[in-house]
Amino acid sequence: MAQLQKDRTLIAAMGDEDSVTGLLLAGIGHMDSKQKANFLVVDAKTPLPTIEATFLEYTQRKDIAIILITQQVADEIRHVLDDYHQAFPTVLEIPSKDKPYDPSKDSVLKRVQKIFGEGS
Repeated sequence: MAQLQKDRTLIAAMGDEDSVTGLLLAGIGHMDSKQKANFLVVDAKTPLPTIEATFLEYTQRKDIAIILITQQVADEIRHVLDDYHQAFPTVLEIPSKDKPYDPSKDSVLKRVQKIFGEGS
């Protein structure tokens, strides 16, 4: 399995401008040869289909290992996130500066709790 994942070297980011900008300043930004970025800044004007399509695109890319998504954006596409069950790329929900992290909404944490028989 490790051999299959050796090309997954990127971290993708989806979230508000401040969160994505911080991650880009940390060095995760990348544009491939087709001018496809590994990040999406989501604001009030970003259409829901664009958010959903970008998430699905990131899950299909073979160069992305982790998708960081702010919980606020994750809530907007929760129905898509709940249907995603692949190990790679791994989806991690992160807090944003405007909205605190709520563990009860985190899909990954829910799966872990289900495996270990904790929580609801």
